[in-house]
Amino acid sequence: MSLRAGDPAEIGGYPLEARLGSGGMGTVFLARTSSGRRVAIKLIHPQFAADDEFRIRFRQEVAAARQVSGAFTAAVVDAAPEAEQPWMATTYIQGHTLARHIGTKGPLSGAELRRLAIGLAEALRDIHRVGVVHRDLKPSNVVLSPEGPRVIDFGISRAVDQQTLTITGRVIGTPPFMSPEQLQAPRDVGPRSDVFSLGTLLAYSATGHGPFDAESPYIAAYQVVHREPSLEDVPVALRTVVESCLAKEPNGRPSADELLVLLRDLPADLGQIDARGVGAGRTRDMVTEHHFATPATPAPATPTITPAAPDTGSADTPIGRRLRRRWRPVFTAAVAVTVAAIGGGVAALTAGGFGGSSGGDKRNSLAVQGAALPDGFKPWHESVPGGREDIPDELRCIAHGDALFCGGGSVVATRIRARDGSRVWTAKSPGVPVNGMHLVGATEDTVLGYRFAAQKAPQDPPSEVVALDANTGRELWSVPSGAQSTAVTGRTQDAIVTGSVVVTVDASNSRFEARNAHSGQVTWTSSFPAGTQCAPVPVGPQLVAMCATDAEVNAFAVRHPTLYPVDRASGALGRPIEVNGRAVPMGVANGRLVLLQVHMEGTDPAGYNGVTRVDPASRKVTYSRLAKTYAGTPGMARSTVYVSGQTGLVTALDPATGRKKWSRQTGVEGAAGPVAGAGALYFSSATGRVVALSPDDGKPLWTTDPQVDGLTGQQGASPRVTLAGRAVIVAAAKNTLFAFDAQKPPKSG
Repeated sequence: MSLRAGDPAEIGGYPLEARLGSGGMGTVFLARTSSGRRVAIKLIHPQFAADDEFRIRFRQEVAAARQVSGAFTAAVVDAAPEAEQPWMATTYIQGHTLARHIGTKGPLSGAELRRLAIGLAEALRDIHRVGVVHRDLKPSNVVLSPEGPRVIDFGISRAVDQQTLTITGRVIGTPPFMSPEQLQAPRDVGPRSDVFSLGTLLAYSATGHGPFDAESPYIAAYQVVHREPSLEDVPVALRTVVESCLAKEPNGRPSADELLVLLRDLPADLGQIDARGVGAGRTRDMVTEHHFATPATPAPATPTITPAAPDTGSADTPIGRRLRRRWRPVFTAAVAVTVAAIGGGVAALTAGGFGGSSGGDKRNSLAVQGAALPDGFKPWHESVPGGREDIPDELRCIAHGDALFCGGGSVVATRIRARDGSRVWTAKSPGVPVNGMHLVGATEDTVLGYRFAAQKAPQDPPSEVVALDANTGRELWSVPSGAQSTAVTGRTQDAIVTGSVVVTVDASNSRFEARNAHSGQVTWTSSFPAGTQCAPVPVGPQLVAMCATDAEVNAFAVRHPTLYPVDRASGALGRPIEVNGRAVPMGVANGRLVLLQVHMEGTDPAGYNGVTRVDPASRKVTYSRLAKTYAGTPGMARSTVYVSGQTGLVTALDPATGRKKWSRQTGVEGAAGPVAGAGALYFSSATGRVVALSPDDGKPLWTTDPQVDGLTGQQGASPRVTLAGRAVIVAAAKNTLFAFDAQKPPKSG
């Protein structure tokens, strides 16, 4: 529709062409970038701009949308959440919403319905992998583009390890498509709430009505919580999958990854199914149907390292036991198929860890020679509350003797005694944290972390690097910080500590600033090359600037980074070293900077398919192709590159040749790492589950049980394990830290 009288002519420098629609919170306009690219701009209504609570939610929407920009969502092009009238620009998606399509053309069926189901499951998988819960999946938030379905509108989404904003007397969402826990206990909403919503969405797509439709939203909400869904018109083969999604208890539902496996097994034409829901000639369809229909005895619960608080939504109720039994066999089948396909390695996975090898002598086979425990050490478990307890985050830690310095999210930094987990001091951050930004670093007398401004203090810098006295926690100095490292390097590291100096990016993203870490005295500044933005990258004792053009950074599409050696004494930039293709710095091997080449599928990263090595002294750049594309979380230790897959597969790669050294299936999904100890590599997920592998061949030494509820499908997280001598300190979701002796890991199962 055309622009109306009173509509602005442009927003943020983008000329407006048309009005796409208007809702309760804002208006969406069609605009174009200077290059002619069409974008959709969401402009918030003026009456909400002064609402602190709304600004927090909109800022979270922008952050969530940036995180999940991919093949199944609308990528963020630009945003100004702090503007007088906030706005966000995303890529324009051609097509009608699912609600409009079904309203005008009726329900979907056959192959079209199957494609929609798989596309939405893939979208949820990508959303959940980066730690976001959408929380408002409904027909009007799905656009049917020519390339497939796209999920839009992250207005009430949140990071999976964040709690919701406290809003008294207000339900946020659309009742017929909300999960029971979203209606009853919004603070407990996790990724499987989205799976429930997807189940309602698939039923709606197949029938034209939702499984809990009612004349009143209050009745619909009651039916979501208390009634069985109405699914009699859903094709039988799809119905079995939808039923699993609509389990009242979250633990009874599949994850997005597990759901995707089931949907891909459905017949190509969902209409060609007999009354029992079994398609002709589909062996695995029959196996899946059998598993859904035949309850099995649930596996015994596995004890965690430290007893957790009782879960009020426990599956130990009769209905919880029934729902858990209904899902568990299908999950077991999926795992068995995965392990069989891998061949070699682990023969089977059990609830206790590695099948048949989670106990016995292997538990003590790890030799930690030359390392001792901190004096008086005993295993411990603690949580560190931050400045915003409604937004817990994961911490990251650095060990200095008996001192453990940790930070992240709304904790600028905290000092903890490594021997018992007791806190010496904690500095908190009042604002909404940026996902993935943790501790900057530490020297012998100074700790540096990030602080985010409170919403009620708009005069403060949005983010700062803060220096604290290591002994007392007293603030020594602070400086506004730029934030372009993720776009440039693929890593959230806007400041680094090198020796006794901290190097930051100024607030305007135009230069490096080096300061004495303790005094804050500026030792040098170094402007970025014209038309570029840069991030600091340590190369052993050296420092390199990794830069990209403004255009590539603004488009979040860095394809031609340039490296500049940095003189640590003066900050002077050396001659440029050009790198072909998008790359992520990993570390140093034989004096050379190692980068992983990112494999792109269109505009989206799809894993790593090459290794680049850069010698800053000779400026020589060498490239090695990998035998395949590896997806997951990369890391480097002891001159070897590792990629941890979402399903627990760890692969070791030689950075000199790109050759695979070994590959090992573990029971730790979405692990971050590695951290190298004496005779072991440690990988850990957000749940606090840890696996120790032999560096030589990846042989599992031991594994622990999960410690907290957390997202297991994350990718790109920084290592969560810290070693203090022989003590293993693990950071997990919800600001949780725990520690144990590497030679006496907690028994699993």
